[in-house]
Amino acid sequence: MSQSLIWNRKDLIDIEPLSRPEIETIFRAATAFKQAMEADNKKQPYLEGRTVVNLFLEPSTRTRLAFEVAASRLSADTITVTGEASSLTKGETLRDTARNMEALRADMIVMRHAASGAPNYLSKVVDIPVINAGDGSHAHPTQALLDAFTLLEKLGSLEGKKITILGDILFSRVARSNISCLQKLGAEVTVAGPSTLVPKRFERMGVKVSHRLKEALTDADAVMLLRIQHERQTATHFPSIGEYTSMFGLNKARAAWLKPGAIIMHPGPINRGVEIDSELADSSQSVILRQVTNGIVIRMAVLHLCFCAHHKQTVHLP
Repeated sequence: MSQSLIWNRKDLIDIEPLSRPEIETIFRAATAFKQAMEADNKKQPYLEGRTVVNLFLEPSTRTRLAFEVAASRLSADTITVTGEASSLTKGETLRDTARNMEALRADMIVMRHAASGAPNYLSKVVDIPVINAGDGSHAHPTQALLDAFTLLEKLGSLEGKKITILGDILFSRVARSNISCLQKLGAEVTVAGPSTLVPKRFERMGVKVSHRLKEALTDADAVMLLRIQHERQTATHFPSIGEYTSMFGLNKARAAWLKPGAIIMHPGPINRGVEIDSELADSSQSVILRQVTNGIVIRMAVLHLCFCAHHKQTVHLP
């Protein structure tokens, strides 16, 4: 069926420019795709005959596979290019790599890059849609969207809900995108962890900053755990992994500070026994695997909407 949806963007680079109606448009499309997937699990025809290039120049498992599955479920052909398998290792510029993909008649590029701003730069270089799959410490828009979508499924609304993001905030693109997305949907966000990883300057984003775990968890409707981003740190920000866990790791005793039935989330990869105990990661409170499944339908929605906007087509949904 055709839908009158608010979406005119060929690219998805960041959460910040999106309006609440645009975010809700993505969720409407994702809901339609999820209902269809649960009903008959058939592929949808909306990108049939099209080619999606996954340009992943930084390691990834969940995000890369979810984009591959999403494109495949939309009936697109998918090509994944990793950093070590590209001509970038031979000195080719990112611009030339992308322009060559466009010349090879790719219809969309999904990009992950270690440098903040790389997908935005790419979107100015090529005429086809560019989707940011994570850039440096800057943004990870589809992760934030799938996290919020998962929360909405469980909580019904985010208006006035208390969401705590716990862990390495300083180096986390997931945290930045989630803060923006959750606030646009009416949630109250607390960021928590050691002061070296959760500096007070995050208060400028309108969040509460806490360095005391009990304070951060008490009465929270959901807690989102983040791993330590060792690959982006140039110095040690706490004495040891063991000391981080002893002060900020989520275990059963500390989870009791949350509201009864509060949701436990993690974008992955999980460092079990560090930021979260296995008992909690695998508990009924955990929606970690639901997040992974929802990552498929959110990315189907983003691919479909950006493609339709680029080609000025009416959006059709199952």
